[in-house]
Amino acid sequence: MDILGIFGILLGVLTIILFIIKKFNIIIAAPIATIVVLLFNDVPPILETVFGKENSYMTALAGFVASNFAIFLLGSILAKYMDKSGATISIANKVLSVVGTKNPYNALVALFIISAILTYGGINVFVIIFALIPMAKPIFKQLNISWKLVTIPVFGGTSTFTMTMLPGAPSLHNIVPSTALGTTLTAAPLIGIVTSIAAIVFLLVFMKISLSKSLRNNETFNVDEKVESSDATSKRKPPSFIISLLPIIVLLAIILIFSSVSNIIIVALIVAILLSAILFRKQIAQQKEVLNQGAAESVSSTITTGSTIAFGSIATSVPAFKGVFQLIQSIPGPPVLSLMIGTGLIGDITASAVGAIGISVANFAPYYLEMGLDPETVHRAIAIGSGALSIVPYSGFLIIFNNLTGLTMKDTFKNGFISISVTHWIAMAVIVIMALLGLA
Repeated sequence: MDILGIFGILLGVLTIILFIIKKFNIIIAAPIATIVVLLFNDVPPILETVFGKENSYMTALAGFVASNFAIFLLGSILAKYMDKSGATISIANKVLSVVGTKNPYNALVALFIISAILTYGGINVFVIIFALIPMAKPIFKQLNISWKLVTIPVFGGTSTFTMTMLPGAPSLHNIVPSTALGTTLTAAPLIGIVTSIAAIVFLLVFMKISLSKSLRNNETFNVDEKVESSDATSKRKPPSFIISLLPIIVLLAIILIFSSVSNIIIVALIVAILLSAILFRKQIAQQKEVLNQGAAESVSSTITTGSTIAFGSIATSVPAFKGVFQLIQSIPGPPVLSLMIGTGLIGDITASAVGAIGISVANFAPYYLEMGLDPETVHRAIAIGSGALSIVPYSGFLIIFNNLTGLTMKDTFKNGFISISVTHWIAMAVIVIMALLGLA
């Protein structure tokens, strides 16, 4: 076993975390951490592995940008239209009129349900946060509750049971193992349903406890002026609730109705943007500024996420990673436990649940299938295990969320970690219990 190489992988992860804590941009931190990993592993030449044109850090980054930039660009522009037009305020007011302003917990639950429905409907998680954050802000402001709490309903609704557990979920986390293992999206339905119930109960309780603690500490809505909208259009009368919601309804309808069409998310976003430009023309006098701001912010978001994926791709490709795999296989307990822990550790290194699934189905799944595990159980275990440690300080999702909300890593990491990782740990514990009882 290459102890030095494994140490290099761990040191690389610690390096990237340290840089993030010291508030270095991930675009700087990721390649430096990649070089640290390579220095302790026999992968010459290092510069070629980082900057080369084949199987390098740069090609991994470029591949992510090429595959995802359109979604980030269009999602960011749509979010700007919803924000600058006042549509988000109109929607927020309607939500408040339904759930009331006397019980803030109801508002958090409403946001949690909206996030979950959108995710289970097949909407890309980045598209969801681009749309939801502008809508959530005026709700929190009017209720005067801590803006830091927004992490719990959004992360809990988008990145837990609807992402990895619930049977039939159209997320990549459910599609990738299905394609690789020849299973269906409803694989291991009993495991999926039981873990989903456990996750929902935990999240609702955690949300209640966090809100109560925040209120006891007299925490209020508090956002720096620089992250508040200063556009003059925000002072104009916002569009009606129906008009405000129409672009989102059209977006969802196109994606759901034409889900089998290639690149339908991109088509749906374009239609929603064009519709927004028409419907919100009275609220937005200078649409060019909205387009420019959305485009500029999307570049940073795309490169940020791609940088973490690129680091993970290199860290898991070095020879020492085979030693990590051997350590994982030696974990005591039901085989499904080591499979989930192994997938989770990969998610920690790559800062990507989808990346962890891709690596796990290729490297771990054949071993566990030979041991006699049912393909459907392997499918669900890998999907759930992928979320166990994917929320790390250098997670692209977390960094983009912070950029959109104006919050800091200190504000969001704890709630984000508990909402996503701890929820998946509970689901993993449920699966182990079911395995011991012969139900999985």
